Amino acid sequence: MSLNLEQYVSEFSAQNINGEHLLQLDGSKLKALGMTSSQDRAIIKRKLKEMKASLEKARKAQEKMEKQREKLRKREQEQLQRRSKKTDKCSSDATEGTNEQ
Repeated sequence: MSLNLEQYVSEFSAQNINGEHLLQLDGSKLKALGMTSSQDRAIIKRKLKEMKASLEKARKAQEKMEKQREKLRKREQEQLQRRSKKTDKCSSDATEGTNEQ
């Protein structure tokens, strides 16, 4: 509707075309849905291309964030392990010191 193509809403609704299905449409499928105007199909295809690019960009950003979180989690785990080893070493040194006395 924001593209001034509301005349196709009823057919898209009747065919259960949702966002996921919409992204899979190409020119021939749009034509089969009753979109006979090549200009209208071009508008939809251009918008779909923009949407796909936007989704891909968001997906890559999400993957980058997940990698950063994983890297941070590993770094924190390594720090905990180092602290644990230090604590173990200090306690074993203290134990040896009391045994020598």
